[in-house]
Amino acid sequence: MSNLRSNRRKSKKKRFWRTFVLLILLLLVGGGSYFAFDIAYHAKKATDNIYQEIDREKVENHRTEEVKITKDPFNILLLGIEEQGGGQRSDVLLLVTVNPITEEVSMLSIPRDTRIMVPAAGKKTKITESFSYGGVESTIETVDELLDVPIDYYVTTNFEGFEDIVDTLGGVEVNVPFTFKSQLTGSLKWKTFHEGPMDLNGNEALAYVRMRKKDPQGDKGRNERQKEVIKAIIDKGTSFGTITKINDILGDLGENVKTNIPPSKFANFIKLYSKIKNTEIQNLTLEGEDEYINGVYYYIPDDESIEELSTTLNDSLTKTKKTEGTDYQSTQDSQTEQDADNEEY
Repeated sequence: MSNLRSNRRKSKKKRFWRTFVLLILLLLVGGGSYFAFDIAYHAKKATDNIYQEIDREKVENHRTEEVKITKDPFNILLLGIEEQGGGQRSDVLLLVTVNPITEEVSMLSIPRDTRIMVPAAGKKTKITESFSYGGVESTIETVDELLDVPIDYYVTTNFEGFEDIVDTLGGVEVNVPFTFKSQLTGSLKWKTFHEGPMDLNGNEALAYVRMRKKDPQGDKGRNERQKEVIKAIIDKGTSFGTITKINDILGDLGENVKTNIPPSKFANFIKLYSKIKNTEIQNLTLEGEDEYINGVYYYIPDDESIEELSTTLNDSLTKTKKTEGTDYQSTQDSQTEQDADNEEY
């Protein structure tokens, strides 16, 4: 576990929902101007489109009490959804754990080919296929089956929305780790990604994050490229020069993003963001090995790694700070600490 705890990289929080929250923050800063009013109109329309609650009857392990964003630790599951053969699969799976009390943030990228029991399917298969057996509820239940952690919130985006957001921002810059070719969606043309800095449009950025077979690190390398592009989107999406594109971005989000984060909690996310915006992310890794079963490739997770991750994630959901200079303890032992500084709006 010490290796997991030491595996930190300085980064802004890599979440699509943060882009949206920060745009709402710009609205608050804008006061009563016409521009702010115009943003408010589009923001309201976008939130109406993206909000989609979970059917909790389909998810066994969930917290029944309300999560208070600024004072309760919580998990967010980020899913990149792809259409294939008339169905949908969760091609990207990122689990983010946020503890506003300890000001710790961790991120786990789950390889899409991870072989796990999918409760809705009643069999072991790739975790990417869990979405096709019952939507987001099925994927949430499958992640819980793997890690034994409750999922409080989710955010899904499709790849069309991913491309639109990157294009609306005017593209993103990445640092290509090695030269490779990847096929673009739509045109099916081959694009060469040269080692070093490159500016990518939406279609190119999608091909860049999806390539896996030519990466020496396989899924691990792919996950790193996904995080890099998300960071680039966040960096550019929160820059001052993006203000004039706010309405277009809100439109892209409203059409292509779904989440169960209630619009009423956005102000609390803004408050939390201001508190932890400079926090380093603890990058977690699900260790395992490649294996072919009946001619099909799977990523077989290591049992010890699963147990270690489960412990780390659940500990993150129950930790709070003692007095300065001491270790952490369970929230069950110190419920009243820092309440005055973490009141909900």
